[in-house]
Amino acid sequence: MPIIVDARGLGCPQPVINTKKALETADAITVIVDNPTARENVSRMANSLGCTVSAEEKTDGIYLSIHRQLSEPGQLSTASISGRKTEPDIACTSGPLVTVISADQMGRGSEELGSVLIRSFMHTLGEISPIPDVIIFLNTGVNLTIKSSEVLEDLKELQAKGVRILVCGTCLNYFGLTDQLDVGMVSNMYDIAEAMFSAGKLVTL
Repeated sequence: MPIIVDARGLGCPQPVINTKKALETADAITVIVDNPTARENVSRMANSLGCTVSAEEKTDGIYLSIHRQLSEPGQLSTASISGRKTEPDIACTSGPLVTVISADQMGRGSEELGSVLIRSFMHTLGEISPIPDVIIFLNTGVNLTIKSSEVLEDLKELQAKGVRILVCGTCLNYFGLTDQLDVGMVSNMYDIAEAMFSAGKLVTL
């Protein structure tokens, strides 16, 4: 009997995250969502993993039947779905994946929307693969690392997974937040520049 993932009422990207987690342990699942956007997002993610998806609209939600194709050539391994690195993945890595976050919002325009997006991004970061090896926080981005941060738990989970979190000491001092730091380590421009230029891949926000 398929596992049921009830994603009704959950904000983006939680339906996708919950579906991906369920596919790590089951070959057939049913995901229930309550809007067309969630249906498209979940279906697209499942298709990208080589799964088949069929949708049925009912009065209480949209039911997505998802089946993982294990018997076909080039089948997905549990490791590939769960995001664990396989040997070929490691062989292709030429350096650490480094992410630079230079603001406490994501994108330009609405500050309120930018705050929502950065929270969603930080929550998603721990669910995707590969996760960064290093995250650098600069300028107002250091606000995300202090005690009142709404993404503190997400960052602590990333740190527990081995992600190195560097927080600009000059920036903390400039904003008077040095004693408020609650995750990561106070860093300096030498360490930050070294991490950025030794990166195999650098992602900046």
